[in-house]
Amino acid sequence: MKNSPVGKLLGSIPNRLQLAGGWIDQPFVSQHNPKPPGAMVVVQIEPDFRPMDRSGIASGTRAVAMKIWKGKLPNRPPEILARELYDVENKGKSEPSGSQDMIGLVYPGVNRLDYDFNFNGGIFPSHIESCNKIKVARWLEKVLHLIPVEPRPDGYNPLGVKNLNPKWVAKLGQSGNDCFNAIVKMDAKALGASLNLNMKCWGKLLPHVVRHPALRVDLMPILQAYQKQYLGAMYSGCGGGYLIVVSNEPVPGAFKVKVRIAK
Repeated sequence: MKNSPVGKLLGSIPNRLQLAGGWIDQPFVSQHNPKPPGAMVVVQIEPDFRPMDRSGIASGTRAVAMKIWKGKLPNRPPEILARELYDVENKGKSEPSGSQDMIGLVYPGVNRLDYDFNFNGGIFPSHIESCNKIKVARWLEKVLHLIPVEPRPDGYNPLGVKNLNPKWVAKLGQSGNDCFNAIVKMDAKALGASLNLNMKCWGKLLPHVVRHPALRVDLMPILQAYQKQYLGAMYSGCGGGYLIVVSNEPVPGAFKVKVRIAK
């Protein structure tokens, strides 16, 4: 596809999917974790579709990467690329993007990112555990289903209310650990449970992530319906974006992603 007109339009820099544990990459969250490190999971996926902007697929970060790297990942260690991209995107920002956006774009496979506020101020992970097994990647592609819902609207800010209870911060970090372990073991039921726990944590810690006056879609009834019918579900980012559903069976209206693993 990379030599086709669509392939040239999309470029070769990967997309990234955020799974359980998101927000633990932000120091204002991880500093309240009584059991560090807390983990989150990012998955590098092929750029074979154009994501909706403002939908939690790191399209803004990818646009920066496309510009500074001329449409393709440089042949340099991913830890260097992640820091370079972080510095460029967040220069002058009062509310910087978390480093998981950059890491997800440059690290192949399924990655567990361990964040500890006592390590580098929580900006970058204290450790990254990667899985690039083709069997695991193909399994994950089968059980993940994405349903477009709605990009986050103008005027929306997920950080208006912060209830950073240490107990729930610890659970958020645990959801990322649970998620990675479930993927490596190819356990769809446990994977779904980790996504459900992640959403419960978001609702407790940062309620505007899923409930906000600017949102045009009532996100919670949609989430709850899919969580009840399937093994688990979560939104791709704050304000909706895509609903990521875990199921061993087809999910009507959903599309699939292809996991990119290290060659």
